[in-house]
Amino acid sequence: MTDFAVRLLDWFDQHGRHDLPWQVDNDPYWVWVSEVMLQQTQVKTVLQYYDRFIRRFPTVQALAAATWDEVAPYWAGLGYYARARNLHKAAQVVAEAGQFPQDLDGWMALSGIGRSTAGALMSLGLRQYGVIMDGNVKRVLTRYFAIEGDSAKPHVINQLWQLATDLTPVQRNSDYTQAIMDLGATLCTPKKPLCLYCPMQADCQAYAQNRVLEFPQKTAKTPNPTRQAQVLFLQVGTQYLWVQRPDQGLWGGLWCLPIVENPELLQKVKQQFGLDWRLGMQIKHSFTHFHWMLEAVHVEVDQVTALQVLAALGMQDLPQQWLDADQAKQVGIPQAMVKLLEE
Repeated sequence: MTDFAVRLLDWFDQHGRHDLPWQVDNDPYWVWVSEVMLQQTQVKTVLQYYDRFIRRFPTVQALAAATWDEVAPYWAGLGYYARARNLHKAAQVVAEAGQFPQDLDGWMALSGIGRSTAGALMSLGLRQYGVIMDGNVKRVLTRYFAIEGDSAKPHVINQLWQLATDLTPVQRNSDYTQAIMDLGATLCTPKKPLCLYCPMQADCQAYAQNRVLEFPQKTAKTPNPTRQAQVLFLQVGTQYLWVQRPDQGLWGGLWCLPIVENPELLQKVKQQFGLDWRLGMQIKHSFTHFHWMLEAVHVEVDQVTALQVLAALGMQDLPQQWLDADQAKQVGIPQAMVKLLEE
């Protein structure tokens, strides 16, 4: 075992996190759900969703047997909804097979599972040898070794994987996996690292060079573009007309108010049906690659006209239902829709 691993494990034994709800022996499913939720999401946020999800779907068989409409409300608000769809799809594959994958390739063959998540499932789920490379590990290693270059580029990623493999021990592998994630999450943080408390400080090259905040390095990105859209509140009484978005794409499979990105088409529909609408609040919702400015458009109509409007907008083939605000929050809607409803 390397000196790096020894020091990290000594620190973990005293200061690591040992009470996370997914830290259970012999239950790959609980670890799997946590790993998927933790992709792009911090632990403190995941903790607000994890227990509720597990109570509803306590086993991989329970998740596999559920419909997507049953799963969606338990993920709503976590974002990156493709993660949930992939988890649901992969659970059906595992349930049908009757067992969890037993090697790295088997895990990676499932929807939504890459090399790092597969390594975590080998290590934390099956308690076998596994190597991970999540954001925390990347940050720790690039700082410890002062690795120059864009950490998203293949040659840097390959270098990091080799270092991670060299450092990861066979003995206490699952503890080491949790330990290096904990170090990145609690001490070697992105903006205000607590270097004075770090067990790796003595040998950390970035610390020695007083360049800790320079790692991991990234190529400057161009600002994300901003797109405009209007959200239709087609209202009858206290209910609004909702549509289920296509499985592929933004908010795939979730229920949303109709969203129109073509202002000319919307004006044409307004004139065609003589709609009297008022504009409501506008919110900004950010995705990985763009910002969406969403403006509420309130229209009181009858049900027949509402369906005709939907058809004129080309949404007639999407599943539809009438829901009031409270009902909508129970079926799994994006956080942006919740914000607009709370107006």
